Amino acid sequence: MAEVRVRIDDAYTPRGIFLPFHKSDRRWSCLVAHRRAGKTVACVNQLMLKALACRRPSPRFAYIAPFYNQAKDIAWSYVRQYTACIPGVEYNESELRADLPGGARIRLYGADNYERLRGVYFDGIILDEYGDMDPRAWSEVIRPALSDRQGWAVFIGTPKGRNHFCELWEGAQPDPAWYALMLKASATGILPTTELDDARRSMTPAQYEQEYECSFEAAVIGSYYGDQMKAAAEDSRIGRVTAEPTLPVHTAWDLGIGDSTAIWIFQLSGNEIRVIDYIEHAGVGLDWYARELDKKAAQGSWKFGDHILPHDAKVRELGTGRSRVETLQGLGINPTVLEADRIEDGINAVRTIIPRTWFDADKCKHGLEALRQYRREWDDKRKAFNDRPLHDWASHPADGFRTLAMGLGKIRSTAWSKPIKYPKKTGIV
Repeated sequence: MAEVRVRIDDAYTPRGIFLPFHKSDRRWSCLVAHRRAGKTVACVNQLMLKALACRRPSPRFAYIAPFYNQAKDIAWSYVRQYTACIPGVEYNESELRADLPGGARIRLYGADNYERLRGVYFDGIILDEYGDMDPRAWSEVIRPALSDRQGWAVFIGTPKGRNHFCELWEGAQPDPAWYALMLKASATGILPTTELDDARRSMTPAQYEQEYECSFEAAVIGSYYGDQMKAAAEDSRIGRVTAEPTLPVHTAWDLGIGDSTAIWIFQLSGNEIRVIDYIEHAGVGLDWYARELDKKAAQGSWKFGDHILPHDAKVRELGTGRSRVETLQGLGINPTVLEADRIEDGINAVRTIIPRTWFDADKCKHGLEALRQYRREWDDKRKAFNDRPLHDWASHPADGFRTLAMGLGKIRSTAWSKPIKYPKKTGIV
């Protein structure tokens, strides 16, 4: 590989707060930064510098945003701007790719289609706004893509509540294998005091703390269920929930086509809803979910009650001419299908039932994270939230829980039993 020398100050003068990051030799980095701190610019240049310095054959580097369009809108202009000083660089606009002399390549991706990254390798990766990504993108696809090259990764973003990005940050701080940096607006001096004062006046205290002071404690801005999920945690309704053998086990589904299907598994006792498990997968047929439910039933000695499906389960598929209801019936599952309803009514129903719902923290971890993250779509042009939900990785789990809320009145299997009194150190904790 031919050596290409480009000084860091030819196109990019790093802010002093990012110099330690650029000089760090740690494999993993976590940067939590306030809005307009310059984290994306710093990380795009980190990709460029690492790509130029890499001596492996055919080096591959990637910038990943939550959505492909975000990667294009936010980072592509930076890639072009800061690599323009490199002699011989070539660009592929359709693939958002910069080919550097010597064989190194920088490419932009969206985590909304992270499955396409299976089978590729990377020497280094930037994950921008990691808190907005499906956490499985890292563990199931991106992390393995770094293994054979012992590649590095940088996670950057602004807090979005106590989610997987928060867990990453808290785990990175004491770990010597990680470089961890938090940049609060009150400390960096990047934004003028007058600008911060104006932002504080136009935002709620929680919004300001999250966006400018890097607080993970505030509920996600625009979240539909943030307050209810926070109350559930404070009330110790998120912990360990064991199945009661005398009660039937019900399921509530959201059926994806070509993407994730989500299933909430729960019992009813008195006025309580006890969510004991959760299943979500993608790219498999309904037979896989039927086998998985049978497996869990055998392990837990469950007796299934009702299976609640959304209205679109009745739609016949073009390839087979059969509806998914008919497919499930052939697999031994006789579901109850809801009528179509307004999303707003379903969201209100969920808000009503969360205060009397208990969740198993471990088995429902991904679903719980989705309920916290499910939020309204932001219109950047109007600088306001739209009335519709944002469609991202949290949508399917949230839609499945909406099926649960709307389907409670359809439970036919048995009358609700009286509440069970758990001993102090067993059952729900």
